[in-house]
Amino acid sequence: MLIGELKRAVDALGLSGRSVLVAVSGGLDSNALAHALLEIAGEKDLKLSIGHVNHALRGSESEADQASVAELARQLGVPVFSRRAEPEQLRVERSSRERPTIQEAARTLRYRALREMAAEAGCSQIATAHNANDQAETVLLRLFRGSGPDGLGGIPERSADGVVVRPLLRVNRAQIAAYVAERGFEWREDRSNSSVAYARNRLRLHWLPGLAADFNDQLLMAVGNLAEAQRRDSEWIGQLVEREAALRFTAEGCWLRTRAEDWADLPEALARRLARWGLRRCGGERDATRVHLKRMLDFLRAAKSGTRIELPGGTRLERDREGFRLGPIESTEPSEPRGRGGCR
Repeated sequence: MLIGELKRAVDALGLSGRSVLVAVSGGLDSNALAHALLEIAGEKDLKLSIGHVNHALRGSESEADQASVAELARQLGVPVFSRRAEPEQLRVERSSRERPTIQEAARTLRYRALREMAAEAGCSQIATAHNANDQAETVLLRLFRGSGPDGLGGIPERSADGVVVRPLLRVNRAQIAAYVAERGFEWREDRSNSSVAYARNRLRLHWLPGLAADFNDQLLMAVGNLAEAQRRDSEWIGQLVEREAALRFTAEGCWLRTRAEDWADLPEALARRLARWGLRRCGGERDATRVHLKRMLDFLRAAKSGTRIELPGGTRLERDREGFRLGPIESTEPSEPRGRGGCR
């Protein structure tokens, strides 16, 4: 099952004939991906390397993970690359509002390191071992936390630039475990995966098995199908939003400016997405909720000149005689922008 689905995914993702860096943590899923890709490498003309990121979060266990990945690469006969990336580096000297969680910081540094290793290895793609269980956990956690429709798209099969690919998204963990048992290779278990301190682990260990048993034994497939359908819709809608935003917003230094007319006439779904688009451009999307977006839309539809509101991420929206301006609270006058996320 795993090999057949992996071959289908390799074809769908256009990986045949490519050089691929396989992201390997040392755990069950990523070790299985490395073994399985090597198994089909000849047929699909794949040139493989292995990349490992040591976050140094578990002391000697993290070092043992790195050593085990190096040994795996030796056994498989493929090049191995490694990077040390300490998440606390992204958390120091930041306000509580801007400070990422340790998991967010680790993810940011992990993908940064993987891209560096891919460039060093001469690989055009990075393959990660995200699977159907990861997809279901991600979608359900976002649903429980009040995500909007876009969040229910879950984990995409490829990154926006096509570099990161996830060929196991339609394979569940039971199928991965069966493949590993059949081939008889070893892996390392991260003890933090069994800690109920993390919501994802509680969902994985307690809630998902009960939901599958009581409601739908094909739950993982059902959630995966939902995520894929929603992601396709969001990709299409996103193009329409980008087109409308280009017509409606203009850059003014660190700020975005938009006209005051027509906001009350826009369909609610489009107006909400445009508001979120503006916050994203100004660095305020991370902490934005439905309440913030509603407050923002109410202001855009009815605010009088000379008024302003504060929004998440240290941003504010203000009304003047020319229309509306959205930008950072600490900047009172427009200045030169420093990229897509704003001037800060």
